[in-house]
Amino acid sequence: MSEVFHLEQRISIAVLTVSDTRDQRTDESGQLIRKLAQEKDLEIAAYEIVKDDAEEIRKTVFRLLEHESVDAVITTGGTGIAKMDVTIEAVTPLFDKELPGFGELFRFLSYTEDIGSKALLSRAAAGTSAHKALFVLPGSRGAVRLAMEKLILPEIQHIIFELTKHLQARE
Repeated sequence: MSEVFHLEQRISIAVLTVSDTRDQRTDESGQLIRKLAQEKDLEIAAYEIVKDDAEEIRKTVFRLLEHESVDAVITTGGTGIAKMDVTIEAVTPLFDKELPGFGELFRFLSYTEDIGSKALLSRAAAGTSAHKALFVLPGSRGAVRLAMEKLILPEIQHIIFELTKHLQARE
């Protein structure tokens, strides 16, 4: 029997796409995150696209985390091993706590259900920052769908509950 986690308010996320070539019209992965989140009644507090530039990525993620209404930030893109892929380097220093199980499970599921040994190239990651969840996803639609449907959406209520229960206890 699974435990039920009750939050007083609707969960709100910010979506950040990292790409030198996408705009809001051509950003299929960012749009997919938004669509899947809305289907599960999550609110989209912000949606932005930034270039593959570590400083710009870090500043944008930090700014999104500062929004009082944002419970989680989900990034997509820039997680590969090419020289220009710098999202991991930009975002992971913002983690207060890393959630290593997210990357481990993501790579396992990618390997078994999707792309086989190419999964070893994945640097998907997750952590917490300032009592908020922070997910760093690859840029492909398949990776986004896998992460959202198999990992993030099934656990987001629990994650946000754990990150905010001490705040709720004070009220």
